[in-house]
Amino acid sequence: MRLADVTLGDVAGVVAALAFAYLVFRLGRVIGKAGEILDEARIGVKGVSDGTVPLLGEVTSTVAATREQLVRVDTITTNVANMATNVNALTSLFAATLGAPLVKVAAVSYGVRSALQGSGRHRGGHRGGGTAR
Repeated sequence: MRLADVTLGDVAGVVAALAFAYLVFRLGRVIGKAGEILDEARIGVKGVSDGTVPLLGEVTSTVAATREQLVRVDTITTNVANMATNVNALTSLFAATLGAPLVKVAAVSYGVRSALQGSGRHRGGHRGGGTAR
């Protein structure tokens, strides 16, 4: 049995085949690592998604509750505005019905008091309140 002669081209072919095999092996490992990274990223995104959906539900509930409270505050504000209008009307009514007569009564009482005090001073001056005696 005779072995075939090995030529320089055969050795180059074997080296090229081994280099290609090594390249495929390394590329396979890189693709495998990339697949693991993508799996971890998928798991992370799923975790964020699973945590975000209930959080969005809670935010929706909070916004709805806040809206209800704002409606109540709006109702209270409307009632306070109505009360202020009613108090203003009541004050105007009081001023119109009792204010003018009270001012007149106060003016008359002031006039009467002034008149009585003025007449008392006048008489007091003639009764001997002077220093000439």
